[in-house]
Amino acid sequence: MSDLHLKTVAELAAMLKNKDVSAVEVATRFLARMGGNPHNAFLDINSEVTLAQAQASDAKIAAGTAGPLEGVPIAHKDIFVTQGFATTAGSKMLHNYQSPFDATVVKNVRQAGMVTVGKLNCDEFAMGSANENSAYGAVTNPWNATHIPGGSSGGSAAAVAARLTPAATGTDTGGSIRQPAAFCGITGIKPTYGRASRYGMVAFASSLDQAGPMARSAEDCALLLTAMCGPDLDRDSTSLNVANEDFSRLLTLPAGDKPLATAGKDGGPLRIGVPENWLAIDQASPLGQVDGCAPPVRMAIQNALHAYEQLGAVLLPIALPHTQLSIPVYYIVCAAEASSNLSRFDGVKFGHRAKEFSDLADMYQRTRSEGFGDEVKRRIMIGSYVLSHGYYDAYYLQAQKIRRMIADGFQKAFAQCDLIAGPVAPTTAWKLGDKTDDPVANYLADIFTLPASLAGLPCMSIPVGFGEGSHMPVGMQLIGNYLQEAQLLNVAHRFQSVHPQHHTAKPEGV
Repeated sequence: MSDLHLKTVAELAAMLKNKDVSAVEVATRFLARMGGNPHNAFLDINSEVTLAQAQASDAKIAAGTAGPLEGVPIAHKDIFVTQGFATTAGSKMLHNYQSPFDATVVKNVRQAGMVTVGKLNCDEFAMGSANENSAYGAVTNPWNATHIPGGSSGGSAAAVAARLTPAATGTDTGGSIRQPAAFCGITGIKPTYGRASRYGMVAFASSLDQAGPMARSAEDCALLLTAMCGPDLDRDSTSLNVANEDFSRLLTLPAGDKPLATAGKDGGPLRIGVPENWLAIDQASPLGQVDGCAPPVRMAIQNALHAYEQLGAVLLPIALPHTQLSIPVYYIVCAAEASSNLSRFDGVKFGHRAKEFSDLADMYQRTRSEGFGDEVKRRIMIGSYVLSHGYYDAYYLQAQKIRRMIADGFQKAFAQCDLIAGPVAPTTAWKLGDKTDDPVANYLADIFTLPASLAGLPCMSIPVGFGEGSHMPVGMQLIGNYLQEAQLLNVAHRFQSVHPQHHTAKPEGV
């Protein structure tokens, strides 16, 4: 079938279950589309491993022992260690590294029957907002190859948007699932911190990193998240001891004319909190609209919120007063944790090692100077500084106190509403190279995604339209309270059921 690449995860799963198509046929179709590596989205492809997994899926389907997603292709962000594929984390430091085991997330989706079709490009060690920090070249946006796809999961977002894979894994430390999903016009969700195991995920900032799925629809993300999550207490000390659940269970309820009129916690209308400062327009801000968003983004978000009102939801203005503080807090906390996590890459046991050095200290210095890129070095130096004697209390400790204030602010908001909605980013995707020489400008692009990450809340991005003039996708962010992923996915699914044009739209030539 020539249109297999246009099918969703749910559609492919049904076709495979009904034996309308074989897993080998599906895998072969996607491998053919990946030829030439469009958009520089993939870092490793191993057709032998992929086809062997597809053959095993066909055997299970024939034997009646298939998993819920048997034979459906998935590609993994190159931050997850994966048997049979190189794992580089987008860095020269891990060039051609072959892991002897699978990350728990990779193992979980394999147990659900999914077939791995490759490893996806990402910012080095997941540090970036544009996917321009990869040691293996920047990823381009399928909607316009002169624009960035977002980061750090830019390869994942671009591959799904270009229909090179129906599903991908991503990681979200400060917005790295939601922002590239928004910039590439797909759906992505970051679950509650601890829902998905971090075992086998190359660490960036341990108190923030969280895995999540990226696909075209909320329905697909619900199926994927169900397969990915579950307690992993023996391997991940931050894993939540919460039984996994079927995150798609609410998607089958009758829609009705106003399905959200009784979807609130008390049986009343779903109450959507809208942070007033997030939708303000502040063109004069010296920091570049960090108090609000660009007019085309604001218009698309407002149209989506109006659509939710028509579905029976009630919009409530709320305050999240510490949004501005999330940027300095995040870049202190994540840098501190990165400096600690990345100290293991020293050239001794694995990874890159300098060829010439005079002694052990010189080997450390040369290895890390050669192996790490500029952004990684920048964050290591910042992290080492804020953790150093005499500065820990002034910076890191204060950042953690404000982090608690940000989390408390969300709980005050959730006393008034069921979930929170707003923009994912202040603008649509910018052009490649526009912010390369200004790292602070890149950091400011995360203004709306950082608060929920610091609080450990579940949050997602759904496509809601396109920016005027640029015709680049706009994403709306939905934030729920802890462990409310099923509600978020249901609310997103309701919108996508009524307005399918946003998540079914595809780039020209796909």
